[in-house]
Amino acid sequence: MTCWKIMIVDDHPLMRRGIGQLLSFEPDFEMIGEASNGTDAVAMAHEKNPDLILLDLNMKGMSGLDTLNVMRAEGILASIVVLTVSDSRSDVKALVAAGADGYLLKDTEPDELISLLKQALCGGKAYSNIVREHLESNTEQDCLLSSLTDRETQILQEVAKGYRNKQIADALFISEATVKVHMKSLLKKLQVKSRTAATVLYLEAQGQ
Repeated sequence: MTCWKIMIVDDHPLMRRGIGQLLSFEPDFEMIGEASNGTDAVAMAHEKNPDLILLDLNMKGMSGLDTLNVMRAEGILASIVVLTVSDSRSDVKALVAAGADGYLLKDTEPDELISLLKQALCGGKAYSNIVREHLESNTEQDCLLSSLTDRETQILQEVAKGYRNKQIADALFISEATVKVHMKSLLKKLQVKSRTAATVLYLEAQGQ
């Protein structure tokens, strides 16, 4: 029988105990350690070589993102799954880009949590439903934005700053009529009908 070594990193003792008790009932899991901060977590990961690290995002001192970055930079090969209350699109994008193997919300049902953790341990990804929706949405947004020309992207960046056509024309040393042509084109490519909608799409893609 496979027995995976699990480590929990969370600055709330009750959360560590609760998750630890839940996972200890699973015969495939062996709880090998707990850490209350990122610094201790990195040291423990080197010492105990876990198969899976459950990592809180919002901790005092080193954040979950900082801890993840250090672990990956120092060659820690464990599957690292973020377990947090935050379903922020920017948090999801940042943690996945940094190399997280999963991103789960703390209100995940226990049976689902265990199933998703096993999925991560078998080489898959462990995402809560809303997290998966964010990632799929980001992929679609990135695809739409990549269809813009360099000039259209420049204009969209100026629009996102709140600039009107005349201000954009002056900033880019082109005519206001040219700005209007590019605006019409980029709105069509982004499949939106207004400057505001284009700005929202652009800022969400930037994680803002």
